[in-house]
Amino acid sequence: MEPISDVYAKDTLGNRMATVGEGNDPVLMLAGHMDELGFIVNYVDDNGFVYFGTVGGHDRIMIPGRRVRIMSKGGDVSGVTGKRAIHLMSAEDRKKIPEIHEMWIDIGASSKEEALERISLGDPVVYTHGYESLYGSVGIARGFDNKSGCYVVNEVVRRLASNGEGLQSKVVAVSTTQEEIGTRGAIPSSFAVNPHFGLAVDVGHATDHPDCDPRKIGKFTLGGGPIVYRGANINPIVFDRLEACAEKANIPIQIKAEGGPTPTDARAVQMAREGVATGLIGIPLRYMHTPSEVVDLDDVEACVELIRHFALSLESGERGDW
Repeated sequence: MEPISDVYAKDTLGNRMATVGEGNDPVLMLAGHMDELGFIVNYVDDNGFVYFGTVGGHDRIMIPGRRVRIMSKGGDVSGVTGKRAIHLMSAEDRKKIPEIHEMWIDIGASSKEEALERISLGDPVVYTHGYESLYGSVGIARGFDNKSGCYVVNEVVRRLASNGEGLQSKVVAVSTTQEEIGTRGAIPSSFAVNPHFGLAVDVGHATDHPDCDPRKIGKFTLGGGPIVYRGANINPIVFDRLEACAEKANIPIQIKAEGGPTPTDARAVQMAREGVATGLIGIPLRYMHTPSEVVDLDDVEACVELIRHFALSLESGERGDW
């Protein structure tokens, strides 16, 4: 992003900020978090097996038998998450989901000393499941939550930089950190950017699969377009503008009602400084917080275009006060 930005910056939490329209008013902040679920090395036993803690909210049933990468100072170290095989379990044990401390990472070491020559306590660990096309525009990958949203906010800035005719606002794409452990990166970056308007882009639950009750959160389909949130965390002027931009650009959207602060960067952006007129857009996603998340790339593209139209709709000096 740096070569195409008017201003490019980073901060002490690792956020990255790319700006177009420097000097324009109002200021629009786009937030997409670039962190993902992971683990952290916290113990190595005498036989060289690596034990870990979690970073972010994991479903423990998904962890065993996965290929992982330990990101060590000396280079990446491959491993596999292990647990006791089903053949060695009692009938009662087979009904249980192992606790985190009952699983480990096998890096092929034969001793603690050998393991600690390759890795260190505190090293981060990620799944190694990469991108794969499922069918048509539907793809599978780890970390679509929320590298897809991070892509969206930066792609908006990239397109505005190459063809931003009529842009009256300053647009800052913030690739935020530490969202999965409490929207931490969005807090200082919102303070630094000091926006008048904010849009957070994250993933939202697609509920068009078995064993999902739409009565609880609504019905949202893969390929049905961006999920636009409405509720207490959402400025009504921003919501109305997003809805109008979608209608004008013929972009299908799905509306989600949310009664409280959302578990996204939007809640941090909204409360920055004296308050920010904030909206939230979700990319429909199946199997959230698993190593194989599913999105429709057409929905990702629709998010980019919806936000681009929103940015171009902002007029000089406009505010979201109501």
